[in-house]
Amino acid sequence: MRWSRAARFRPLAVLLLLLGAALAPPAVAAPTGAAAAVPPAVPGELRPYDITGVYSAGVSSGGYLATQLHVAYSGTFGGSAAFASGPYGCARGSLNTALNACMDTLQDLGLDQLERTARDWSAQGLIDPVANLSGDPVYLFSGTGDTTVRQPVSDALATWYGRFGARVRYEDQVAAGHAWISPRGPNSCSVTQKPWLNDCGFDAERDLLGHLLGTVTAPAAAPGGSLIAFDQNRYATGGRAAAHSLDETGYAYVPTACADGAPCTLLVALHGCKQGYAYQGFGRQFIDGAYLNEYADTNRMVVLYPQAVPTATLDNPNGCWNWWGYLGDTAHARHGGGQIEAVMGMVRALGGGPTTPPPAGNRLVLPSVDAEDGYVKAAADGTGASVGTLEGSYGQAVGRGSDGRYNRTLLSFDTSRIPAGARVTRAYVTVTRSSGSGDPWASPAGNRLVADVRTGCFGGCGVEAADWTAAPTVAGAAVVTPFSSGSAASSDLSPAGLQALHRTGTTQVRLRFEAPQTSTAYLFLNHGTRATLTVEYE
Repeated sequence: MRWSRAARFRPLAVLLLLLGAALAPPAVAAPTGAAAAVPPAVPGELRPYDITGVYSAGVSSGGYLATQLHVAYSGTFGGSAAFASGPYGCARGSLNTALNACMDTLQDLGLDQLERTARDWSAQGLIDPVANLSGDPVYLFSGTGDTTVRQPVSDALATWYGRFGARVRYEDQVAAGHAWISPRGPNSCSVTQKPWLNDCGFDAERDLLGHLLGTVTAPAAAPGGSLIAFDQNRYATGGRAAAHSLDETGYAYVPTACADGAPCTLLVALHGCKQGYAYQGFGRQFIDGAYLNEYADTNRMVVLYPQAVPTATLDNPNGCWNWWGYLGDTAHARHGGGQIEAVMGMVRALGGGPTTPPPAGNRLVLPSVDAEDGYVKAAADGTGASVGTLEGSYGQAVGRGSDGRYNRTLLSFDTSRIPAGARVTRAYVTVTRSSGSGDPWASPAGNRLVADVRTGCFGGCGVEAADWTAAPTVAGAAVVTPFSSGSAASSDLSPAGLQALHRTGTTQVRLRFEAPQTSTAYLFLNHGTRATLTVEYE
C-alpha cells in the first residue's frame, strides 16, 4: 500500500484502549520450557508487504535504539516499547555520561536539557517533528531488581515521553533483573544473566502489543511463519555493515498471512548487548525467546530482527546498539545516524514508510564543533585577553561580565559538508540562550550583536586568547536581534559572508557586540544545545 502515518489504525486503537479490560484477550496458559523455535531461517531478501503501521521495541541498548528510531522518525513509527533503558539522547555522545547518568545514578542526566535538545533538533529538521509523539502509545518496563539500568533512569524515560504527550504505560513494580521479560524466558524473574530472557509469571508481550496495537489476539502455540535471513550490507551506508557495528545478516519473521498479501503491522525488535546472533555463539535465543513470533502469526505482524555485532576494537566489544555515539557517529540518535539509517532502509524495504528516504532538499544544518567552541574575554581595547572558563557551567558568554571584561563567543562549523560545486544562496546561524544579566542590546541603546566570519580558523581552531582581536575574513556578516529566551536565528549572511564559507574545511563565526556595554550586561549561549549553521544551496 502507499504509506502514510495516517494509515495507522489510530482511531481503532484509541477506542479499544478506552474500552479497557473488557476487550482484553482471554488469559492463556504461560508456555513452559524452552522457546518454541521458528522454522530454520531461509536465505532471502526483504520485500514490501502491505504494512499499515510501524512500531519499535527493544531491551537495554536495544531499548535505547527503539526510542531513537521512534523519536527520530516519528513520521514512520507510531509507538515504541522499551525494557530497561533511559531517555532519548541521554548519553550526549559521552561514554562516561552513558555509564554514570544513563545506566547508574551517579550523575544527573539533565532531563530538561534532553527535552530542549529534542525540541531544537526537531526545529532544525534533524529529527521528525516532535509533535508527532503526542498520543503515541509507549510501553516501558523496569524491574525493581535491575542494577544495570537503574529504575530512576527508566523513570526519566517515562517522564520524557510524557512531556511530549505520549500515552505511556509503565510497568515498574515487578522484582525483575536486567532482561527482556517473556513467558519463554529460561531465567527466573529476579536474575541478571545470560540469555537475559526472564520469566516473571506474566505475559509482557500481550501487554506491550496490546498497548501499541490497541488489542491483541491470543498467540499461536508455536510459530508457523517463515524466518528470512537477509544481507544487512545492502542497507548500510557505504555497503559495509561492519563499519557501523552491524552483522552481515539480519532476520525478519513473516507470518503466512502477511506473505499472502494481508494488511500487517511491522515491529522492529532490537536485542540487547551480548544478545546478537553473532555474539559468542548466542544465535537465535532472542529471536526464538522474545515471544513475538507467536503473536505475529495471530495478529498479522511482521517482526524485523536487525543484528548488531561487536567491534574488533574497544568501541563496542559487547555488540550493543549505538546509543552513546561509538565509532565517532555523532548523528547516532537522529537522521543520518549509521545504524538508524540502516534500520530505516530495512523498514522501507518491508513496505513501512516511503520506499525512498524523504528528499533532504538543498539544505544543510551543521552543528557547531563542540571541542572548538568557547569564548574569550578582554578589556574594551582587547588588552589582557584570556579564554573564558565558565562554558561548562553556564555556556558561552557575550557582552560585559561582572568582572568588567568584554566577552566574545567563537563557534566552529565543518563547512566541507557543503556539496562540491554547489552555489550557496543563503546561510544563517542559530543560537540558544541559557541565562544572562541586564540587556546587552540596550547598553548603549541600539547596540548590535554581530557575527564575524572567518574562512578557516581565527588562529588555531581551538579557542585562544588572541581570537578576541584576530581579523575576520568578513566583519559583521550577520546580526542577531535581541532575544530573552529560547533560540534565535541571525539575519542571513551577507554576500561576502557567503563567499567566506570554507568549502573544504572549517569556518569560524565570532559573535560580539559592536559597542562595549556601559555596565554589566551579558548573555550566556547554551553549551548543551549546540549552535547551528544552516546553509541553503543550489
